[in-house]
Amino acid sequence: MSRKETFARLQAIGEKPEDIDAVLITHEHSDHVAGLVTLARKLKDGNVPIFLSRLTAPTLDWDGFQPTVEHFQAGSRFRVGDIEIDSFTIPHDAADPCGFCFRADGVKIAVVTDLGYMPDSVKIHLRGTDLLLLESNHDLEMLKVGPYPWSVKQRVMGRSGHLSNDVASDFLRKELDTSVSTIVLAHLSEQNNHPEIVRLIASQALDGRSLFTRLVVAEPKKQTEVFQY
Repeated sequence: MSRKETFARLQAIGEKPEDIDAVLITHEHSDHVAGLVTLARKLKDGNVPIFLSRLTAPTLDWDGFQPTVEHFQAGSRFRVGDIEIDSFTIPHDAADPCGFCFRADGVKIAVVTDLGYMPDSVKIHLRGTDLLLLESNHDLEMLKVGPYPWSVKQRVMGRSGHLSNDVASDFLRKELDTSVSTIVLAHLSEQNNHPEIVRLIASQALDGRSLFTRLVVAEPKKQTEVFQY
């Protein structure tokens, strides 16, 4: 998102940009960092720390701006205020892509998108999660007949690409931890997916396990509710 859109969404939930303590970046792809330079300039005159893995940091162009950067090693643990953060490596075609788990006051939240498959190492990090934000990027048939060039389709479907609805739902059906009270499916492709398809397939997966996990589908360009624990 752009800096303007980020600030607008914060305002919509009653939060102020000047209260931001840190920005965490998962990887350097443009759909994740397009607004970063402008955002960093505006936050406390550039003094809000930007957390980047050591291998991701050199890939970013700051356009002459010198932000406050905090480096971390992928797989390490660090803190921002009273929030403990675990980083973990994910399979994606970026320099050093990461997912994050956040812990505070006995609550654990995990954010993991942009991964081509679900390795055991990622599944281990997602155990004991209260709220999980997980990628459900594309419907395989829509992707196959969609507008992308074949090379891009192969990339998206590959083991360093993105999770399909079927793979995400298979994880929900077989391995979602019973601790998860809310699952948020996100990073939906606007060209190769539809929120109702995601909702249907994921609901069937959860119903098959008789879980009482709440399902939320984060629709493209729409702000979700605020989740409170």
